[in-house]
Amino acid sequence: MAKHTIWEARRWASSFLTEYNRETNVADLLLMHHLQCGRAQLLANARDEVDEEFFNKFQRDIHIHAEEGVPVQHLIGHEEFYGREFIVNQHVLIPRPETEELIVAVTEHLKKKAWLERKLNMVDVGTGSGIIAITLALELTDVEMRAVDLSSDALHVAKQNAATHKADVCFYEGSFLEPIMEYGDKMDVIVSNPPYIPESDRSSLSDVVVNHDPELALFAEDNGLAAYRAIVSQVPHVKAEEALLAFEIGHNQGEAVSTIITETFPDATISVLQDINQKDRIILAWL
Repeated sequence: MAKHTIWEARRWASSFLTEYNRETNVADLLLMHHLQCGRAQLLANARDEVDEEFFNKFQRDIHIHAEEGVPVQHLIGHEEFYGREFIVNQHVLIPRPETEELIVAVTEHLKKKAWLERKLNMVDVGTGSGIIAITLALELTDVEMRAVDLSSDALHVAKQNAATHKADVCFYEGSFLEPIMEYGDKMDVIVSNPPYIPESDRSSLSDVVVNHDPELALFAEDNGLAAYRAIVSQVPHVKAEEALLAFEIGHNQGEAVSTIITETFPDATISVLQDINQKDRIILAWL
């Protein structure tokens, strides 16, 4: 039976991925997954041999990613977010680094407001894999965290992630803030990374995103603003006397989303924050 070194597998995969205009680092991610090792060990053992069965499995995954656009995270079954691994699949968005910046913005502004000195009621709207709710529940010390999603399949993934990380999060199935309204709870912090991509942008997106991320979590009507309008219209029914509303937004939606908020909350103090690439990405509104 033929043998291949790890170095040979990496070289073949890099060339194949380049041919299909895919990121070559996918090769290392898949090798580390199959070998159950870290990057340093992968590089240190580059001359080690792998058997034909291993190489065939690795080739199969490379072909699936390159030819069909299946995200490497779906092949591996997880993605890292804020230093923790989260289960992901076709029912939830793959976590993006920009959303980590939303977590940082929320926690830093709560500290500035000295709100972390008291127990906070928080809700993550459109939780998907649960990354925002779970991370905030783990990073903040005294929080009663809730999370809502319309998709029962997404909630199944989120509950698995919460159990894995031993995060105390209450999950609800429903449209945006409707379950919170139904129970009459009042929230100090409302955070959301809702669908915000206009349908007109579909053709500009990678096939990895369009064909494998759930449409419900990607696209929104009204030029990408429909979810913001829906959530803001519900906020008066669930917010505490003073509350923080935090959104992740598209890079060109800062002014439009700010206007949506001020139409309902004319006295809101609104900040539009940029991500690491100097693009508008986060809105914080003190209501």
